[in-house]
Amino acid sequence: MPLKLIPPRAEKTPFYSVRGTHFGTYLDRSTKTADRATAAKYLKLWKADIERGTLARPGEPTFLDAAVNYMAETGNERFVRPIVEHFGKMRLAEIDQQAIDQAASKLYPAATPQTRNRQVHTVVSAILKHAGVDGKLRRPKGWRGSKRTDWLKPDQAFRVFKAARKIDPEFEIFLTTLCYTGMRLSECLNLRMESVELSESFAYVAKTKTDDPRGVFLPPVVVDALKRHPRGMNRVGSRVFRFTKCGRLYALLKTVKEAVGPDVAFLSFHIFCHTWATWMRRYGGLDKTGLIATGRWRDETSVGRYTHVIVSEESRKACLLPVEKSWKATSKVAKSSAKRAG
Repeated sequence: MPLKLIPPRAEKTPFYSVRGTHFGTYLDRSTKTADRATAAKYLKLWKADIERGTLARPGEPTFLDAAVNYMAETGNERFVRPIVEHFGKMRLAEIDQQAIDQAASKLYPAATPQTRNRQVHTVVSAILKHAGVDGKLRRPKGWRGSKRTDWLKPDQAFRVFKAARKIDPEFEIFLTTLCYTGMRLSECLNLRMESVELSESFAYVAKTKTDDPRGVFLPPVVVDALKRHPRGMNRVGSRVFRFTKCGRLYALLKTVKEAVGPDVAFLSFHIFCHTWATWMRRYGGLDKTGLIATGRWRDETSVGRYTHVIVSEESRKACLLPVEKSWKATSKVAKSSAKRAG
């Protein structure tokens, strides 16, 4: 029997339904509408879906099914809703590279590649993997953004801490913790008292961006700062810091920046993470492998942006390059004069 409209039936359903077989696919589905014209549109739409092969057969997983299971088991709902509204009951088998790229363009037409990647590609990839669908997903061109990395020089950081202390002592301790541990903003905001052991210079971050929990070393400067926490550290069951990710928090940082001066106008909360990584490279002596070993990053691609913050041993070989004899003589005189002056 070809597809046809079944009118509402007294005491059973007030809605039209579509029933029949088309291209070998049997369908018996309610249109959820009592209007015949609207129901006819559904019939035409589902008929076309069957012809394209995009109509899910009974028992076949859809994106909606996968998304619901993903949110129920992980508790992560961030950025999911608009994607679900876009794909709906589309078969998982139909969610390919082209479909995901088109969804990103439609949902975020004016967004940067980084935003599309974060709010569409990454989310869809997580849902598909959770549903057991394997496959390599190509990210939007330019999704990594610029590899240029800003960081605070020690003098700048010290002035930031000093300014923060005058404005809000707890905020100064918060910034110090960010700068000397490499924790992300969300990790530090959600840090709980029971996850901190000052006697062992240790903090445990259960939920990270990479989904891998990790232990965080608290250097002496952080331990000392936390010991002078204005609300104390004996508050089991509460968060270490009272701040939340809101406009007030960013306004605090803006006030600190204005107090320090224009040379830290570039400062954001994530800059403290870059500062920690840069200082670990320049003063801590860690190479890329060492940074990965801290547990803060997963691979060399992530830590590659910090390669430029130190001068390599190979580049120091420039000291061996030939120069004019007159320059050598001048250089010796300059060094001798500097030594006498010192």
